[in-house]
Amino acid sequence: MEFREATASDTEVLRSMARESVKASYASFLDEETIDDALAQWYGGDATRDLVESEDSVVLLAVDDGRPVGFSQSEIVGDRETAGHIHWLHVRPDERGAGLGSRLLTRTREALLDEGAEGVRGFVLAGNEDGNRFYDEHGFERAGTRSIRIGDETHTENVYVESDVADAEWRAIEARELADGTTAYVSYGEAARGSQAPFYAAYESTDEDERYGWFCGNCDTLDNAMDSMGRIACNVCGNKRKATRWDASYL
Repeated sequence: MEFREATASDTEVLRSMARESVKASYASFLDEETIDDALAQWYGGDATRDLVESEDSVVLLAVDDGRPVGFSQSEIVGDRETAGHIHWLHVRPDERGAGLGSRLLTRTREALLDEGAEGVRGFVLAGNEDGNRFYDEHGFERAGTRSIRIGDETHTENVYVESDVADAEWRAIEARELADGTTAYVSYGEAARGSQAPFYAAYESTDEDERYGWFCGNCDTLDNAMDSMGRIACNVCGNKRKATRWDASYL
């Protein structure tokens, strides 16, 4: 089994495997139209090529006897705390059950640490029983949850960290006073990759019950706009976040 970094020449292979993997794992609780729309959003057009060529992304391809059999999609985020976020572990349906997912997770973790990550997190929909069990069986513990949009619905996504740090405060909240005198609480552990610097989730209180908006890590402002597809654009410095993935999980 060979594990290597994916390149632009692997774009079609990655897109094909993602489609097989997602359809096999989510057809039981997501309708076909939602899955097709999400795949088109995250892997359609130039999205896959951009992902492979991004400096912050780590895309690891597994090849067995010349045949691609799976890949992982991760990213390095944060500036105060550098973390490796594992968004997807895709395994071809006919290759599951033989330990490939475990090997892919292990090699992905090593790659993220080599890239400077201080810790590794995995994300999985609460409804994905296999994905949650996978992280639990591989030394991860659920550290929290967050809400994500899939189509017109809101779903809960579980956040997993390795068990030796699972009891630590993974969000690292900091109070930031705004120009109008109000205070927002920025969660530096809840980051989203931007074109110039990460965006961080900001809340109205330390309870993190009410989202205030997104804090731009490039110019330290909350003056930005977010559309229904998860795209964020900072109105001050132009920092941008592309349309967000709709799920991140072991598949």
